[in-house]
Amino acid sequence: MSKKVILITGASSGMGKEAAKSLIVQGHIVYTVARRLDQMQDIKTMGGHPMSMDVTQEYDIQHVVDTIIQKEGKIDVLWNNAGYGLYGAVEDIPVSEARNQFEVNLFGLAAITQKVIPYMRAAKEGLIINTSSMGGKMYTPMGAWYHASKHAVEGFSDCMRLELKPFNIHVVVLEPGIIVTEFGDVMLKNISKFSAKGAYASLTQKLIAATQKMYDSGQGSSSAVIADTVTKIVNTKSPKTRYRVGLWAKPMVWMRLYLGDRLFDKIVMSQV
Repeated sequence: MSKKVILITGASSGMGKEAAKSLIVQGHIVYTVARRLDQMQDIKTMGGHPMSMDVTQEYDIQHVVDTIIQKEGKIDVLWNNAGYGLYGAVEDIPVSEARNQFEVNLFGLAAITQKVIPYMRAAKEGLIINTSSMGGKMYTPMGAWYHASKHAVEGFSDCMRLELKPFNIHVVVLEPGIIVTEFGDVMLKNISKFSAKGAYASLTQKLIAATQKMYDSGQGSSSAVIADTVTKIVNTKSPKTRYRVGLWAKPMVWMRLYLGDRLFDKIVMSQV
């Protein structure tokens, strides 16, 4: 197994951190970035290279990429993992908040990818992993902006895969299901902030109760499932274009693809 230089965004917790640790143990050179540098000290202790970066800030992105290139001379793998879930009714969420959802989940991903591609092209090889979600293929109530951003990541990644194939750069879409991370906490915080009162209060309370019940009962896959998958993607010569892993990921997407809109609507709403 060849040692690779890997850059992971959104690695201060959850899936990004877990996978970073696995890749470090395997001997890869791993750079992790997130806004919360203090929460990546364990990665540093293991031999990783944590750096502070906000995916919405051009200066931060340029500094990180320049630093890695100066030290390592290349970036073999970019895993765009930073993201969050903005939940609440479309009527209630300010468009400014929706723009920020896209700034983080799509445009931030695009910005750092643009800066890394030239080095991969020059090396005539590379791997870009974009974290989408099973939510990039289906939908749930109160998640319009989150799902829209992940549907966008799917289409963005497909087009980029075609463009970069001649340069031997693989583009992989990761579609996690329900994973036990901070995602659920952020989602519940947002939905409570925007739609706990008013016309959508009843639906909001049902969704909060169903989500909390799911997490309290221990449902959801561990971040280790994603870590194992990312490790497999990094270490294979010919990765698949998509990896759908974690609780509900495969059955939910299957139902969305084959059951039709109205039946899927009923299935989703039966859960809340």
